[in-house]
Amino acid sequence: MENKIKEVVEEARRLLKDARTTQQLEELRVRFIGRKGRITALFKELGKLDKEKRPVVGKLLNEAKTTLESELEKALKERKRAESRREKIDVTLPGRKPFVGTLHPITKIAREICSIFQRLGFDIVEGPEVELDYYNFEALNIPREHPARDMQDTFYITDNVVLRTHTSPIQVRVMEQRKPPLRIIAPGKTYRRDSDLTHTPMFHQVEGLMVGEKVSFGDLKGILTIFVHQMFGEDVGLRFRPSFFPFTEPSAEVDIQCVICRGEGCRVCSHTGWLEILGSGMVDPEVFKMVGYDPDSITGFAFGMGIERIAMLKLGINDLRLFFDNDLRFLRQF
Repeated sequence: MENKIKEVVEEARRLLKDARTTQQLEELRVRFIGRKGRITALFKELGKLDKEKRPVVGKLLNEAKTTLESELEKALKERKRAESRREKIDVTLPGRKPFVGTLHPITKIAREICSIFQRLGFDIVEGPEVELDYYNFEALNIPREHPARDMQDTFYITDNVVLRTHTSPIQVRVMEQRKPPLRIIAPGKTYRRDSDLTHTPMFHQVEGLMVGEKVSFGDLKGILTIFVHQMFGEDVGLRFRPSFFPFTEPSAEVDIQCVICRGEGCRVCSHTGWLEILGSGMVDPEVFKMVGYDPDSITGFAFGMGIERIAMLKLGINDLRLFFDNDLRFLRQF
């Protein structure tokens, strides 16, 4: 009898290890310790034993039953817990799409600006960000004593090497290499010692140049009017306001009607109804002389704008630093 009990327990444990579902475990419980199970059947055989053996065998049967009940209960709980975890995954739900990166808003606006001028016949050119003092200042008619050379404005690497403060040096380099007529725009990073809500030490500019015979201020106004209307809309007004730049004469700043209040006056435009977006003018004859052009036979105009400035107005952003904080909540809006 003792051997039978031992064999039943060993068989139950072997089958218990192979069980993979709660249904299989339940079938094992019924098979071994149920009302008609193997252990129950052995209890019924106690009456056939001698009186002195009944207590010993009965104790072994009770221990076997208790052991199997405990092991089955433990296995059943673990299996139910595992199946419960699996059931929480609804395989019928659509998968979550991973976030796909897109172009930065500054890049988008820069490409839009370049695209407008390309349609007007301008070529895109590039140049070094670490620039010689000659190209950054002298060739653009900015003498040594000019305030733009102040250390507070310019990052000097050596006395003759700077981080470019604008992309105008590219215009000089192109004019040295090409003969007129030419139409170019020069987008790129620029650097100045300034940092606040509307300025950063590194920013982006697009500067343009058109040179040829009989190029006039009227051509400048026509090109920039087309640009403003394509960038901000046909209904946006603009004006040319007299100004001064060392490398252009005459010079003008271009204002557009405030894109927030549509010219009515608000805090953004200081209640004037106008916002300045770029500087422009006819190329100074002294600049032409520096690159070997004859100022008596050719003329040209130049203009320059900050891409961040255009992006802030186009996208309705009031803090320049948002472009550089890399906050995904901000970037995902674009």
